[in-house]
Amino acid sequence: MEKIIIVVGASSDSFGAYGENIDCMFGCGDTPEEAIENAIEGLRMAINSWTEEQIPDILKGEYEFDYKYDTQSILKHYLGIFTDPALKRITGINPKQLHHYASGLKKPRETQRKKIETALNRLGGQLASMKLV
Repeated sequence: MEKIIIVVGASSDSFGAYGENIDCMFGCGDTPEEAIENAIEGLRMAINSWTEEQIPDILKGEYEFDYKYDTQSILKHYLGIFTDPALKRITGINPKQLHHYASGLKKPRETQRKKIETALNRLGGQLASMKLV
């Protein structure tokens, strides 16, 4: 099965998504989810308008989507969901520094980016395995 990689990024007022390994896949929205949905819908519309010869090989069989987020976009999104102390607690990074990353004022070093990624993946794993009783 092929993987189409969707990259999500943030601007000052919206989010954008594009296909990293496929041309002609772009979307935008007020949230990362909207940008991804817009990009996928645009791709579906393009596929429906193409002839068989115009369809890229990666789209001719079964495929699934994989997602990459830039640090700014994921923090911008989650700073609107979690409180500053909550993000500090799970990442170990000062809230002021997180705001600098979310606003695009500063870019995190690789070690900081990995720290944020690991913390959010750990939280996601814990939530995904949770059962309510």
